[in-house]
Amino acid sequence: MPVNAVSMDNIPETSYLNTDNTAHYRAIMRVFYDESEKTHYQLDKETVLEKLHQISAFADYTMEQLLPHLNQLVIWKNLTPIQDPSRANTIAEYKNNQFRYLMSGAAVEVERMTIRLEALVLESASLSIYLFPRIQNALMEMESLQTAQLKDVDEWWQNLQEDFKRLNQNYQDYLRDFYSTKAEHMMRSAEFIAHKEHVVKYLRDFVQELQSRGGKIEKVLLEIPKPLTDIILDKIVASELEKPRPSSERPPNFEVQIKENIRGKWRSLYEWFVSEAGRLSESQYVLETTNEVIRKIIQNANLIIQMQNSGVSRKEDYKKFLRLFAECENLKEAHKLSAHVFGVASVRHFTVNSARDTDNINSSIYEEAPCAYLLDTRSRQYKPRIDKSGFSSKNLEKAALRQKFLEEQERTKRLALQYIRNGKLDFSSITDTLEPSTRQIFLNWVVLANNASDRHAITEYGQKFYLLRQPGSCSLHCTDGNLTMPAYVLVFEGRDANG
Repeated sequence: MPVNAVSMDNIPETSYLNTDNTAHYRAIMRVFYDESEKTHYQLDKETVLEKLHQISAFADYTMEQLLPHLNQLVIWKNLTPIQDPSRANTIAEYKNNQFRYLMSGAAVEVERMTIRLEALVLESASLSIYLFPRIQNALMEMESLQTAQLKDVDEWWQNLQEDFKRLNQNYQDYLRDFYSTKAEHMMRSAEFIAHKEHVVKYLRDFVQELQSRGGKIEKVLLEIPKPLTDIILDKIVASELEKPRPSSERPPNFEVQIKENIRGKWRSLYEWFVSEAGRLSESQYVLETTNEVIRKIIQNANLIIQMQNSGVSRKEDYKKFLRLFAECENLKEAHKLSAHVFGVASVRHFTVNSARDTDNINSSIYEEAPCAYLLDTRSRQYKPRIDKSGFSSKNLEKAALRQKFLEEQERTKRLALQYIRNGKLDFSSITDTLEPSTRQIFLNWVVLANNASDRHAITEYGQKFYLLRQPGSCSLHCTDGNLTMPAYVLVFEGRDANG
């Protein structure tokens, strides 16, 4: 609808949201809304007061306070008063306006909006990957809609617009949440490391689906001829005009507004997926933005890990200090170096069960020989560091194993094919003792042929054959026992008939 056709007048139904007694008006309207959800559309003042008394803040609320508030809500068109003749016993009571009150349609929408605003912080934005295939499938159905009824075209259009609206709104909400102050603070915390991989996988799945489906949807849109688009959009306009509406909602240029609205929505869908000269599609922008989000997440996580590890390992520093101490010519120089490196020492005494050279209690630790005592951590989460080293090449071992495997395969092939005589493999004529590997090959061939409808199959060595079953059974002698089986015959065809 053009901007100049939209009414810019005040909306009186929203007046109760910003006034001196907003708390009272909102409580009253919430009572009406909650009851209307229970199909109690008409309430009298006594029922409203009883419901308000159930709210702790309105325990002392009186009828004298309620009546002017109800009257003001009637003036603002939030409530519609309906005379209640069933409660009037006299003409005087009837004239005294014993009303029942009904919420107006606009008031219901205003109250529903307030509930959505209250719950907005509880909702988390998400990136659904299931909307892309639904939009693609809907667009591929356009050609079949040329002969469809108007109600079917309208249902298709509503579903398509609902999916596109959810897709567009979801990614905007998600990016808005990601660039919020709360998200920035969360990504700088150490707790974010544990969730980093999950978030990155979530975004990458969305990016992969957008890359895959976005191009397909663009191709579908480009392949739709303009005459077909005009036919479907005209049918959508016709379905909108066919819907019953009061005359007050049909301005003189109503049909023009409907056409502009529908074609504008189609154009938005088209530009979301299709790039044109000098303009990237919205899907390309979403792709670039999401990739930037992934890069930022990984960068922040790496910075946090670097900060955590900055003071963890001082192994090289300790090696340097040990080398300096080892180069000291005497104990006095070592004391000086210790004072310079460690400053004033915090003395801690440790007792170990080790043999001493003397029992003198006044002996200094510098006069006694050092002893080694292995310290071990008590932490269960500690894992010793693994020294990084190279690895030896195992190409020769791999080549030897491969050659051994190929030779074994060739040997198995020779053992199996030697029983094919005159283009046939007759199991009842085999008198040799077979190895288990040869028996397994024969059974595999029988299974392949039995699974085929025409009893034809091909061996792993390339020979074509078909299966015949003779009366009776036969026994195959194997190194691990005898196998009794039907008297099968495998008949080989072509140049490989003799193995």
